[in-house]
Amino acid sequence: MDRPIVYDLNTLNEFCIGMFIKAGMSSEEAEIMSDTLMFAEMRNVKSHGIIRLPTYIERMEKGVVNNKPEMKLINNPFAAVSMLNADNGMGQVAGYKAMKEAMNIAKVYGIGMVAVKNSNHFGVASYYSMMASKDDMIGLVMTNASPAIAPFGTKAPLLGTNPLSVAVPAKYKKPIVLDMSMSTVARGKIRMAALQNKEIPLDWGLDEEGNPTADPYEALKGSLVPIGGVKGSGLSLIVDLLTGVLTDTSLTGEVKNITDMSGPSKTSHVFIAVNISSFIDTDVYKKNVDSVVNNIKSLPPKGNNEIFMAGEIEQRLMDERRSLGIPVEIEVIEELNKLAEKYDGTKL
Repeated sequence: MDRPIVYDLNTLNEFCIGMFIKAGMSSEEAEIMSDTLMFAEMRNVKSHGIIRLPTYIERMEKGVVNNKPEMKLINNPFAAVSMLNADNGMGQVAGYKAMKEAMNIAKVYGIGMVAVKNSNHFGVASYYSMMASKDDMIGLVMTNASPAIAPFGTKAPLLGTNPLSVAVPAKYKKPIVLDMSMSTVARGKIRMAALQNKEIPLDWGLDEEGNPTADPYEALKGSLVPIGGVKGSGLSLIVDLLTGVLTDTSLTGEVKNITDMSGPSKTSHVFIAVNISSFIDTDVYKKNVDSVVNNIKSLPPKGNNEIFMAGEIEQRLMDERRSLGIPVEIEVIEELNKLAEKYDGTKL
């Protein structure tokens, strides 16, 4: 297999922004979209990085996604909560606006929660939770997703992978960033394996009969393995109840997959920002988080392995790739260049 080609961040970013604009997005929204893709690439969450660009563009071209949405906050008599109608626009744009609003609310009321209805796939959940942690708040984000996990005791996929992210700021340490789906891996990783004709570990996916499989194509036709068995299945259900059901957008099993071009995906999200200073002095809290990190890292490790906190490896990669560049697989470059040929032919 050919080695990946390393691109500097600006080159990839400008390419993606240009493609979104050519497909009909405003420059402001195109920049948000590209920024989320760069975030994913820098943190090595490649399943949600530029590999998604052709699919996003296709959804725009076919009118499945509204690339000129009128996103509006719905009037709510309760000051600390709000709801954003995304008007079937891009989930990344809705997510950015919703978390900004949640943070603004939290600055006044101590906590802010914004639910989003009528949205689409929003990329990496930690992009939004870290918006809050960068502003000395705790960010909590969740989203529903298309059927991928079979409810515990069944073999038919109905529950989504339903990602959840929590980001907590620290004083001198890196922020604690949990970003997890309710399956052992994100479905995008299995798609990446299929694209590269690679087998997958047996604890990633099940075939249509509910049996473990190393074939990514069989796993994509079947279901994903939930984390912790019944616990992951239960957590996925709870996220459904707090997103699609709470916003009256979709019931469990009704969200369309990002590759389904038959109509709106009916995706929903929730964004929560917690103003630390409404509970404790922010600086004291962040120093306490540092102490917790130090306590964990002072424990004896298994073997000679370094002890990492949630999100720490990704943050190191992010720091490194910001200066050294982002490796892109040949298969992905070929897909992006095919897309570019449909417009002005400007290739990577």
